[in-house]
Amino acid sequence: MLDGLCALFPTVPSEHWRDRMARGLVLDAHGQPIGPLQRYRPGLCVRYFREVPAEPPIPFAEGIVHVDRHLIVVDKPPFLPVVPAGSHVGETLLARLIRRFDNPDLAPLHRIDRATRGLVMFSADPHTRARYQALFRDRHVDKRYEAIAAPLPTLQFPLTRATRLAAGEPFFRMQEIDGPANSETQVDVIARGPTHWRYALRPVTGRKHQLRVHMAALGAAILGEDLYPRLDPRPPGDYGRPLQLLAQGLSFADPIDGTPRRFVSRQALVDPA
Repeated sequence: MLDGLCALFPTVPSEHWRDRMARGLVLDAHGQPIGPLQRYRPGLCVRYFREVPAEPPIPFAEGIVHVDRHLIVVDKPPFLPVVPAGSHVGETLLARLIRRFDNPDLAPLHRIDRATRGLVMFSADPHTRARYQALFRDRHVDKRYEAIAAPLPTLQFPLTRATRLAAGEPFFRMQEIDGPANSETQVDVIARGPTHWRYALRPVTGRKHQLRVHMAALGAAILGEDLYPRLDPRPPGDYGRPLQLLAQGLSFADPIDGTPRRFVSRQALVDPA
């Protein structure tokens, strides 16, 4: 079992698995502890709770844009993940909202990157959740973004970037590869400045990091970018260079009664001096 777990999770040292097993934290389907020398057998269910170091608080507050029995729309700050990932478990938008509204049934209907700020919509009622999820699945939600990036004076706007995105290296980055397009972004210019332009972005599809990859591929990486076109990791707790990408608007016809819905972020991007 120890060999198998180390092969499945190569980034977790074997001594960590030995410690978890010694503390009775690795269990089978019946709640019985699994030891490092236990023999693997096909179909064996292994359960354990992921442990992460103590999380420092993320010093930015979310804003509540809309609340009803079906939906909660939130204005997410930068640096706050929507759902647990990596070292972030308690300091996530989902965890904050569950505590705030005392509703463990809350679930995000879509996601934006940890670095991106702006609107995120949550389902508050499991009985109507599928109807709202269908809006995103069937592309019936008009999503509007704004970004600040370098000028692209040689290109004609508006333009559409449609490419094939796939997982890159390291695993959390995306890359454009050859093949049929599975991502599409419409790009236009809102304002032109001497050193940076303000862009309007409309993602037709919703691939991971799509807007960030497409802008970098066009030659205008979004201001504050640390993943594209090259990895530029920032130290933990460095909140000094927020990504200048805003999920600015969401519009759709409500699937319950057909009412037109339009939500707008109250945040604003900061043009560089």
